[in-house]
Amino acid sequence: MDINSKLPKVGTTIFTVMSALANEHNAINLSQGFPNYPSSQKLNDLVNNAMNNGYNQYAPMAGNLDLRLAIAHKYELLYNKTYHPENEITVTAGATQAIYTIISAFIHRDDEVIIFKPAYDCYEPAVKINGGTPISIQLSVPNYKINWEEVSSKITSKTKMILINTPHNPTGTIWSKEDLLQLQKVTQNTNIIVLSDEVYEHIVFDDAKHYSVCLFNDLKQRSFITASFGKTFHNTGWKIGYCCAPKSLMEEFRKVHQFNVFSVNHPAQKGIADFMQDPETYNGLSEFFQRKRDLFLNLISESRFKFSPSQGTYFQVLDYSEITDEYDVDFAKQLTIDYKIASIPLSVFNNDNKDDKVLRFCFAKTEETLIKAAEILSKI
Repeated sequence: MDINSKLPKVGTTIFTVMSALANEHNAINLSQGFPNYPSSQKLNDLVNNAMNNGYNQYAPMAGNLDLRLAIAHKYELLYNKTYHPENEITVTAGATQAIYTIISAFIHRDDEVIIFKPAYDCYEPAVKINGGTPISIQLSVPNYKINWEEVSSKITSKTKMILINTPHNPTGTIWSKEDLLQLQKVTQNTNIIVLSDEVYEHIVFDDAKHYSVCLFNDLKQRSFITASFGKTFHNTGWKIGYCCAPKSLMEEFRKVHQFNVFSVNHPAQKGIADFMQDPETYNGLSEFFQRKRDLFLNLISESRFKFSPSQGTYFQVLDYSEITDEYDVDFAKQLTIDYKIASIPLSVFNNDNKDDKVLRFCFAKTEETLIKAAEILSKI
């Protein structure tokens, strides 16, 4: 059978490759971004209660209303901003589904989408499969700062969307208030939609502030925010996320959403809604993960790896340029096979596989795991 692939150059994701290699060689897996400790027992019990209380059939297409109300309350509490639970919030099967659906709803053939590299690997394929053209802006080590003159130069009459991610996976950097003001400036008086991936919004360190696009009035009117309960509540396997946007944008989103997923796991939605009644369930995350980050970095401080402490997310980038000049994919595989520790090479997220000699390590792990991992890294 002759198959004309829509994504002829796309293979298996690096996350699958490195996790499989870790399993094969019994390595500590700091590659894929999932915790190796359980989610809250209280949350598990609330989901179980929802099942026992009959929340086992289809949820409303837009999501369980209690959960949408809890999300709306969170935005009022954290940002003093309003999203109407009836027509401006939709619960999704994880943030990745939300991102794909947003792109599918708005990107037509030859529309241009600006993406900052290194970029999470689901962005570009979603643009391409919908006929759009990704326009990449490569950020540079070690700070990954945005050059706003370059951004302005990339905007054309074909620019339909700018896709941003803060806190940023894979680099662990965060956008400043000035960055968001510049984004607002370059999109003002245009029809450009902003897709803001904010799945790590609750994980920022050293008393820094997460600047959501909703804090800036003009940006809020043109933006989708995508978020992930899997990242927030340590249960990535549940695949529950959501997106927020003004009513006019959300109406278009739901036209597509209803046909590619319709609705998502109902008892999990109800359980999360009940869990979120206590804001500390998400407000305490920065402190929780900063303890893990600081432990990990203190333990490897005498190693040959160089680093700037992660500003957000639960990932830490380590520079290995003083150890070897090997290609990062090869070095990551060597560490997994020979040293029994798995990571993610960043070149796979860059333009033309640009190799900056850096690897990404996930520190959403138990203290015991982080201590063992640090012992290995300190001997390399």
